[in-house]
Amino acid sequence: MKMAGIDSSRIDAMVAQLKATAAKMEAGSGINRTEESDAPKRLDFADALKASLDQVNKVQLTSQQLGEKFALGDDKVSLSDVMISMQKANISFQTTVQVRNKLITAYHDIMNMQI
Repeated sequence: MKMAGIDSSRIDAMVAQLKATAAKMEAGSGINRTEESDAPKRLDFADALKASLDQVNKVQLTSQQLGEKFALGDDKVSLSDVMISMQKANISFQTTVQVRNKLITAYHDIMNMQI
């Protein structure tokens, strides 16, 4: 659904990606839940955001490495693979920029509220 220039499906996809990344971090950290703590663990926004930014960085580094391999003449890397990885990196970066812009706008809105 598109509202006032914002495609909410992209925001929902980013939130789902943040949750999935946070779940991966929790699973990878070896946190064991006991029977006493069956309640879902609170998700730390800073950790989820950092994990998402790390994922964007990883996608960009992978794209750069594929581009370098193709430029050096590696026949295992095709041009289509390079172009697809570059587009994925671009889309993930643009999404990150849009999320940052929305966070800044929300911050300004909160700061301008009258008490």
